[in-house]
Amino acid sequence: MDYIAHNNELSETNPYFKLFLTAILLIVTLALDNLYFDVFIFILFSIIILGVAKISIRSYLKFLTIPMAFLVITCLFLIFFFGNGEVIYETGIFGIVVTDDSWHYGLYTFFRVLGCFPLLGFLALTTPIAKIFHCLDTLKVPKIITEIGLLMYNTIFIFLNEIDTMQKAQKTRMGYNSYMNSMKCLADLISNIFLRSLDKSETLQHSLDSRGYYGELPVYVPPKEE
Repeated sequence: MDYIAHNNELSETNPYFKLFLTAILLIVTLALDNLYFDVFIFILFSIIILGVAKISIRSYLKFLTIPMAFLVITCLFLIFFFGNGEVIYETGIFGIVVTDDSWHYGLYTFFRVLGCFPLLGFLALTTPIAKIFHCLDTLKVPKIITEIGLLMYNTIFIFLNEIDTMQKAQKTRMGYNSYMNSMKCLADLISNIFLRSLDKSETLQHSLDSRGYYGELPVYVPPKEE
């Protein structure tokens, strides 16, 4: 993701413009609650990401996959377990039904969040994270917020690398070769990553202390153009 943000046709575009455009359109998309506008934003910014920024469709779909999975699960939960009104579908399972209110709630939630995905992708995939933090710093966002964001961003990639290493080690030992074995390997992975996260956090703190950490992390400042 960081490589993509540095290598696209919009990486040198004014980061302040991209940040403000994303923030404003996110607020408008969430506030309007309009299906047509949500679909329009999704299509427009998908075209910008793929056609203008020249980001590969594979990378874009990979960016959408995980949040899309959570969105589908959440909206199904809203449709089947929330809302009142006239019943429009009966599942026949423990009295679970779909009402017109729950259907409307789940459908509009799906498209509203769907419209936000390419907006976040537009900012995240075309703007290096260092420039985003620099913008936040110059806009006088509290230091604690930018520092937490910086540490979280760094830690995410460390954990992803740890998970990848653990999964490869499990597969070399015949892991994930059956359903039950996959469940056992997944449980082991989750428990081990929790322990490794504690170990990594302690290592990170020692690393910061050894480099003279005094409670404030430096933020990237782009060189001034002559």
